[in-house]
Amino acid sequence: MPKRLIINSDDYGRTPDISRGIREAHLQGVVTSTTCMMNISTTADDVVVALKETPKLGMGVHLVLTMGKPLSTREAVSSVVDQDGNFFKYDAFIANLPNLNINQVKAEWRLQIERFIKSAGRRPTHLDSHHHSSFFSRELFRAMLEFAKEYDCAIRYPFTDVYSEIEEASMNAPSLMEEFGRPKPDVFISDFYDEGATYEQLLDIISNIKDGVSEFMCHPGHVDDSFAKESVYNVQRERELKILMDSAIKQAIKTTGIKLITFAEI
Repeated sequence: MPKRLIINSDDYGRTPDISRGIREAHLQGVVTSTTCMMNISTTADDVVVALKETPKLGMGVHLVLTMGKPLSTREAVSSVVDQDGNFFKYDAFIANLPNLNINQVKAEWRLQIERFIKSAGRRPTHLDSHHHSSFFSRELFRAMLEFAKEYDCAIRYPFTDVYSEIEEASMNAPSLMEEFGRPKPDVFISDFYDEGATYEQLLDIISNIKDGVSEFMCHPGHVDDSFAKESVYNVQRERELKILMDSAIKQAIKTTGIKLITFAEI
């Protein structure tokens, strides 16, 4: 079985500059796929730009529950927003998990997927989620799988990696996958992040890709001062972008015999 690798950049649409960096990482580097944060007002326009500038870039939906505002009204998703109508941030979201109304979550996620389809004119190649929120409980993972089946697309499958937050959900993952039968990579790789986002680490990842389909998660992008004040993961995105466009990385992938693909090719 050949070695096939999806290099997926999360957070398309987070800002126009991040979107621009992701497109550059595809055109001049090795990124093959991205997932779009459709609850951000400028993302729909960024999707249209990607269709023109990067038509071969795979595009999925980055389901959001932990950043910004929902597309739904505050009343419609009262169990997943704070008193100001914003999604709970990561720690608060984890604490609030027992209170989530799954029907409210599904209504919001549907709006996010439908906004992508309206912007792109096609269904997403796959579904994943910001901060891996769709994997934090059995009912959240089931909801994502239901949408993946309805929209006939693949999913990210992070259970081959180690995340303490999704340990409980991981016990139910095999049975749910058998029930829904959605396409997924065999291996999920998250080591290229923050202090681990180095040239040497990426070369090591490439040299250890196994036969089958692997997904490699990354977060490249251009960052302005405003975003740097808002997010702790800022200058790291610029560093990732530079590494992912390095010609030696392209050569290492070629030498190793890895075929770069998108989720649509699983």
